[in-house]
Amino acid sequence: MADTQQVDARAERTVSRLAHRISAFAKAHGGAEGQVAHIGERGARIVLVGEDGGWGDLVAPTYAIAEQAVTRSGITVHESFDGEFAAKVTTGPYEWKRMAGIQVGG
Repeated sequence: MADTQQVDARAERTVSRLAHRISAFAKAHGGAEGQVAHIGERGARIVLVGEDGGWGDLVAPTYAIAEQAVTRSGITVHESFDGEFAAKVTTGPYEWKRMAGIQVGG
């Protein structure tokens, strides 16, 4: 029973830490929306898009922990990263240069 409580305590700390980081992102960007996606054995990716178009992501060890973190942070969560949601992302010179570098082998 102690092992279960220890795992639950660790998961709770992870949820709290992720929720805090999500909330901080939302505060810095005038609000935020997100989407949670499985990334295989590594867990889940939380993609965040701020009201100002800024974006970022976090990785959670499990999908359940990611869902709990976004719920606790209070942001709007999308089922998928569809066109309407993706259109809110603002890309700058860095992103365009990086994307072009990938296309030409850089």
